[in-house]
Amino acid sequence: MSDSDVRPAGAPIIELQSVSFAFGDADENAPRALDDVSLTVRQGDFVGVIGPSGAGKSTLASVMSGAIPHHFSGQLFGATLVDGKDTCDVTLTDISRLVGSVLQDIDTQMVASVVEDEMLFGLENFGVPHDQIEARVAETLETVGISDLREREIATLSGGQKQKVAIAAILALRPRVLVLDEPTAALDPASSRLVFDTLRHINESQGVTVIVIEQKVALLSEYCNRIAVLDHGHLAIEGTPHEVFARGDELRRIGVDSPRVARISNSLAQKGLVEPGDPCLNVPEAEALISGLVSPFLPDDLSHSGAVGEKSTAVTGSAAAPDSAAAADAAPASGRVAPEKSPRVPARPKADGAKPVVTFRDVTFAYPGGVASVRNLALTVYPGELVGIVGQNGAGKTTLTKLLNGLLKPSKGEVCVAGLDTREVTTSKIAAHCATLFQNPDRQLCRDTVLDEVAFGLELQGVPAEEARSRARAVAERFGLPLDEAPFSLSRGQRQMVALASVVVIEPDVIVLDEPTSGLDYRECMTVMQTVGEMAEKGCAVIMVCHDMEVVSDFAERIVVMANGEILDRGDARALFADADLMRRASVAPPQVIELSGVLAREVSSRFAGISEVSDIVDVTEEMVRRG
Repeated sequence: MSDSDVRPAGAPIIELQSVSFAFGDADENAPRALDDVSLTVRQGDFVGVIGPSGAGKSTLASVMSGAIPHHFSGQLFGATLVDGKDTCDVTLTDISRLVGSVLQDIDTQMVASVVEDEMLFGLENFGVPHDQIEARVAETLETVGISDLREREIATLSGGQKQKVAIAAILALRPRVLVLDEPTAALDPASSRLVFDTLRHINESQGVTVIVIEQKVALLSEYCNRIAVLDHGHLAIEGTPHEVFARGDELRRIGVDSPRVARISNSLAQKGLVEPGDPCLNVPEAEALISGLVSPFLPDDLSHSGAVGEKSTAVTGSAAAPDSAAAADAAPASGRVAPEKSPRVPARPKADGAKPVVTFRDVTFAYPGGVASVRNLALTVYPGELVGIVGQNGAGKTTLTKLLNGLLKPSKGEVCVAGLDTREVTTSKIAAHCATLFQNPDRQLCRDTVLDEVAFGLELQGVPAEEARSRARAVAERFGLPLDEAPFSLSRGQRQMVALASVVVIEPDVIVLDEPTSGLDYRECMTVMQTVGEMAEKGCAVIMVCHDMEVVSDFAERIVVMANGEILDRGDARALFADADLMRRASVAPPQVIELSGVLAREVSSRFAGISEVSDIVDVTEEMVRRG
């Protein structure tokens, strides 16, 4: 497998021929991680792989990269050809010269402390001649757009920057195929797009074949030319993005999301308003479709943004005035699936005399070195509220949560949680009132079984062991978790559910969620968020840092928008998401439906203003067409 042995563009580069695989010494009748999968990836393809947790996506990546059969043991059937050669007949080193991999947990892939050393590691280990190394490093860093990071310590980089370093280190080896396992799971929308822009650039400019496992279906629909859908180890659907997302009902049964605009166009087709066919995959396509449907039925003087004389249709998704808690905070402005009707936690007005459970008063914190990480934070949260914290990586969101749970102490100002000043009490005392679900569940799992893990927090609070296990059993069973399994034997999504169950069982006054839906499939995401909603209904204040704006829009009453260590604005989620200037300043991509409703309100009819639900866009469109 030499670099010069290159097949013509468009020729098969990876072929799976009836591949099945079961890990370990599983019985031949046991469920297989992959089951009779046949798939062809051609040179120059940009392929997206989606599917629910446990569908076999990471196993598929391991098969394509040669980790199966050379690294993981198990029962393998069928054949996997990389550039025409069976992976069983060549070494993993030979395969790695053609197929580079970027793992799901990027930190486990880094072997050096400085970016340049990370680049050199692979080149030296693969025996690249020394007189070629400097040119390769410089060229690859420039290709990925991170030449300025060459001397940086990796620990100081953002998540998006780390992903680019990992991609660059692999590209320096000049593979012909790049396989990435959920590369944007922990990234904000802007950083996620930057990673995909990088992948598109190397795909188009260098002809590198890209295979990316991802949950963000809107990104996949925009960048990929093919999409493969896995379900219980089977290849359920494969085709172009339009072909795949036209099968929305089937995807929903599997447990896979569709872009919100695709759900809109598919719903319009089901109602007979448009011909079945290719769905919309982005906001401009959806705007053009709906504009073409309703414009003929509008009077000329009401057909665009001047339609002020039209009576606005009341819809569930209409942006409401900020609730009382948001008003109290008022300050100057500075791939998941959801049900067709979002299960938003309803805004609950404060009872007379209700006291806030969380208060930030002019809070500033600086890390060692004098660099101010967050400045002048002011925030009030009341019992029963669900507040989303949004902003790009590095905006200060995680620092805010660490100030909230007492892991950091403000250098200026005051943080109060359940009446406790975090500077005056121990972190353990704060933890009795404020529970935290970390972004990486593996950092808070430490017991041998799921039941022990869920009960552990109660035991630390002094709850008798029998009562703790009884309460833990009830919560774990509600989440559908295997009580006697070791947490680290479970999938990434299941480990996240275990960590959440260990938080829920404590019944805290405040729960802090740092990317609670990262890496989860549709069903897991809905279970997590509905459970969080139930906690809010019982009076728990929920503060959620989340990069999935669709989830935030579906569930949060209010949002706090951050950038560069400051709060830019706070208030009603739908109203702020509709503020295009604010979203640009925060580098946040608004939810598709809210963006679409704003465009339609300006360009077609004011009756679309303030909508945030798929079903409401469809209902207003249908009403206008039927009445017209």
